[in-house]
Amino acid sequence: MAYAVGKYSQAICDRCGFQYPYLEMRQEWNGHKVCPECFETKHPQLDPIFTPTDPQAIYKPRVDRKEPLVVQVGESVFNETAPLQMITSVGIVTVSVS
Repeated sequence: MAYAVGKYSQAICDRCGFQYPYLEMRQEWNGHKVCPECFETKHPQLDPIFTPTDPQAIYKPRVDRKEPLVVQVGESVFNETAPLQMITSVGIVTVSVS
């Protein structure tokens, strides 16, 4: 469907109430049709501030690798070819002297 161009039409400003040519009217952000003298742009404070969302966790993370604990104990006075073992209440601890 075709519409008329409206080059001879007149319109009334929604703010001041004066009559102006239809093609000079401008539509504001709030939907009002106003004349060029009454036209105001939207104030930036009326737009919400963009706040980015918090980052998500990593997809399928892997657990930390547990490295063997190495403890240096004094000087080497034991036989280095045979490993030294001691039994405690925690379990079996293997100490290698090098």
